[in-house]
Amino acid sequence: MDENLKKMISDAGQEHLLCYIDELSAEEKRVFIEQLAAVDWQQIPQLAADYVLKRPEISIPADLTPAQFFPLTPADSATAELYAAADAKGAELLRAGKVCCLTVAGGQGTRLGFDGPKGTYPIGPVTDRSLFAYFAGAIARASEKYGKTVCWYIMTSPINRAATEAFFKEKNYFGLPQESVFFFTQGTMPAFGTDGKLLLSSKGTLALSPDGHGGTLLALRKSGALDKMIADGCEYISYFQVDNPLVPVVSPRFIGLHALENSEMSAIMLSKTNSKEKLGNFCVSNGRTMIIEYSDLPDELAEKRNADGTLAFVAGSPAIHVLSRKFVEKLTSGGTLRLPWHRADKKIACLNENGELFTPSEPNGVKLESFIFDALPLAEKVMILEGDRAEVFAPTKNATGVDSAESCREMLTARNARQLKLAGVDIPYTADGKVDAVIEIDPAKVLDDEDAAALVERTGLKKVEPGERIVL
Repeated sequence: MDENLKKMISDAGQEHLLCYIDELSAEEKRVFIEQLAAVDWQQIPQLAADYVLKRPEISIPADLTPAQFFPLTPADSATAELYAAADAKGAELLRAGKVCCLTVAGGQGTRLGFDGPKGTYPIGPVTDRSLFAYFAGAIARASEKYGKTVCWYIMTSPINRAATEAFFKEKNYFGLPQESVFFFTQGTMPAFGTDGKLLLSSKGTLALSPDGHGGTLLALRKSGALDKMIADGCEYISYFQVDNPLVPVVSPRFIGLHALENSEMSAIMLSKTNSKEKLGNFCVSNGRTMIIEYSDLPDELAEKRNADGTLAFVAGSPAIHVLSRKFVEKLTSGGTLRLPWHRADKKIACLNENGELFTPSEPNGVKLESFIFDALPLAEKVMILEGDRAEVFAPTKNATGVDSAESCREMLTARNARQLKLAGVDIPYTADGKVDAVIEIDPAKVLDDEDAAALVERTGLKKVEPGERIVL
């Protein structure tokens, strides 16, 4: 083993990691040393001191104010003209091939009771088409509509990379050109014990966990994805998470406003339903946009009201962004990006003091994650646009209840019903206003309301019967 690496590990106070190295085979030792060499040992003592041996204190800036945003519906003619210009600009950029999609898909379907990458989860209300199939269909339709292939970058984790790629191969890439789909893997962080010592998951393996969606930006550079974007002439990245099939994979207005406002990182905001809704809050301090998590915003700010009675801090984040490629290049130049870390106390399977694998029943360690929204204060210009919750946000986090597969399917049906009704189709409703049918529209056929109207005209659909399960 390289003496310099051994010294770095020792200087970091982590020499216990090497106590079993002589028991490893030559190949096991090679793999372990490669893993150890990838760790930034200089930052480990500071991370342990700041995030593990004590709990980070949340500091709320004294000058914190609500972030400004463009409203969903323009309030005046000037804003209406700007939105029309943005619609045109976004369409122009799509036709020029300047836009790509980026899906953060490193998670497993554990909370859904599903064994596999979350993106492979069957979410279609009638057909059980997967989350990935929703995005693939929408990307295919956008490519067709704007006459230019929209490339799709998919960030996996080390745990689900192979299974994700195998799924795409099995599905023949959902009909997308294989070369337009680029998989890359997010980085990892070693897990700490509560004593600040790094944990081993075997005698020759660090206990590692994904470094959070904030790691997306650096992973883009390290994977060669940024190089591909540059070669393709792609300038704008439409970012969304894998658990939200309602998201517009490319929104001309959102992209166009981002470009017209010279924004480096833009965001969709949703008006919070109540002061404690579990969405991060868009705020401003010292002229910089930031997100304060719902659990960290003091009650006096969370409950603060405007003169008309509405929440002052009303802008919540559903993690939908547009980023300029040049902004990502700037942040990751030199091959590093230091975003703040966030602590999560977790149950981490690891070796005990006897060198035996131990599976705890209570949290026994700390995982550190970085979040994409912590890049917002680093942007010189941020643009925030209000989104329609019913049209853009149906997260699939749990099997039932709030933000569940169940609620997501209902919202997909409701959105599809609205589009059909707008196109003149008679839709049945229950007494409490819910759609009295299950409706699924192929995302490869319908990207927007215009497409839905064309579909209705082609099919001649006039009415959906109560209780009907229909696929279009």
